[in-house]
Amino acid sequence: MQESHTEGSCLCGEVRYQISGNLNIFQYCHCSRCRKFTGSAHAANLFVLPSQFRWLAGEARVRQYHPQHTKYFATAFCLTCGSSLPWLAKTGKTMVIPAGTLDQHPNIQPTQNIFCAYKAPWFVDSQQLPQFDALPPRKPKA
Repeated sequence: MQESHTEGSCLCGEVRYQISGNLNIFQYCHCSRCRKFTGSAHAANLFVLPSQFRWLAGEARVRQYHPQHTKYFATAFCLTCGSSLPWLAKTGKTMVIPAGTLDQHPNIQPTQNIFCAYKAPWFVDSQQLPQFDALPPRKPKA
């Protein structure tokens, strides 16, 4: 059986990477650090072993940030466009892959939400909101 590969990239495309397999963990994290880093209600991350990850292009454009008072959390981003990028957890045992940077389906779906006690106070589950396939229709002027 041939091993499948999933590729990802930053917004400008200067940084590209590849993962092979996963650790069967794909989750939404609502902690304040993930919210700050993503600028969103939560992070969507999946996890791979360092041996299942490789940079394809632009590794020199990647910068990492390691907060002093965290056990696992770190971040990485593209110097050109600022996009979130995969980062090695402080333990050195896991690569954290921001799912929004994937260019293909990783053959795994999110399975859990974590740190729900820290959800943004304005968070509303997306299933409760109107959905549009593109921009919503313009509202008539009053």
